[in-house]
Amino acid sequence: MYLTSEQQALLDGSRGEVMAKIVKTLIMYGETFGAERMVPVTGEYGHTVISFGLGVMEPVYDLFDQIIGAGIASGQRFTADPRPLDKSVPSSLLENLVFRRFMYSEQERFEAQLQRLGIKGDDAYTCACYLDEVGNLPKKGDVLSWAESSAVVYANSVLGARCNRNSGIIELMGSIAGFVPEFGLLTDEGRKATWMIDVTCSKKPEAQLLGSAIGMRVMEEVPYVRGLDRWLGGELTDDATAYLKDFGAATASNGAVGLYHIDGLTPEAKERGEALIAEGAKTYVIDDAELERVRRSYPVIWKNPKSKPELCFVGCPHLSLAQLETWTADVERGLNARGRERVAVPTVFTAPVRVIREFQKGDGYMRAKRMGIVLSPICPLMYMNNPLCKLKAVITSSNKLRTYTSAKYETEADVLDIICGGRR
Repeated sequence: MYLTSEQQALLDGSRGEVMAKIVKTLIMYGETFGAERMVPVTGEYGHTVISFGLGVMEPVYDLFDQIIGAGIASGQRFTADPRPLDKSVPSSLLENLVFRRFMYSEQERFEAQLQRLGIKGDDAYTCACYLDEVGNLPKKGDVLSWAESSAVVYANSVLGARCNRNSGIIELMGSIAGFVPEFGLLTDEGRKATWMIDVTCSKKPEAQLLGSAIGMRVMEEVPYVRGLDRWLGGELTDDATAYLKDFGAATASNGAVGLYHIDGLTPEAKERGEALIAEGAKTYVIDDAELERVRRSYPVIWKNPKSKPELCFVGCPHLSLAQLETWTADVERGLNARGRERVAVPTVFTAPVRVIREFQKGDGYMRAKRMGIVLSPICPLMYMNNPLCKLKAVITSSNKLRTYTSAKYETEADVLDIICGGRR
């Protein structure tokens, strides 16, 4: 791999042994994927996917102690994925004991390390770091060193930044060094679409369901999606970006998509159109029947598949301000239609701290609380990633949460029906 004189000096130890090891690690990572050089990280902020202080991650804490002990901080301040704990989220005494005493016993220690490494603030924990209120919004063409799958695919696709699907720790090393190996989605060739997706549905497809279908079919390849302009239009409005946020999270978790192009809408597709489609690209047609086939293929892994829902999570990835307002209004209408005042199933809306603060400025926050809805900045995935939650009947409109936990996927319409006291 070609290194600049400054990069070679770091490898040779100009800033100490620990920095040399960081650079060597990035070189080995790049060489694995055929990178020939490093390119500067140009985004204003980094992001780390590791936000949870699991007791079994002692090697990670030791590594971070070495970095901090060497006087090294991130070259960028950064945001982090959501915390795994929040007292306001419904849980039993036994669950709290498992969470705090056994699973996340190193949470305080780890957050103290993140502060010394350069986290943006105590309210910078969210998977949707690119929302306006959070302020980690890369520009088109920025090179990033991120790992969070839903953030990577959003930054690449909706914002036109450039980032590979890195691993945890590697992402922070790129931010510390200030450069990353150039391969994959950082290159023009790697951003070409190898799949053409034709959406021929009779109505607007559920974002999480459409993303799931595409992710499971194309896996880590790049899809070019045609046919969504009927519902999303040609501008990146709040509604369109919220749709693409959830769509992308499903493609990245149900497959391994790091970039998609939406015909006539996302930046590169608007600029280059179908010139982005590589020669020999495969085709996948998605109609109503295909979406229904995909939905029916999801297993229900509750201990008792016929259980009544005990908990509902909405927001994985975290909800935007507009989504919080829409969900609150929809639940209110659903309850009024059934003569109810409070939700029939304990329900948690998850969103970034800064989005929740903004939501509190209006009357929506108190309306949601009166209906029994909990607003939380928690990571529902990490909350559910334990044996006790596998015993609970949890529903969600998130295909990411369904994929990684025992939660059962329901469409947004079905979630509303259930929590408002309809179908149980």
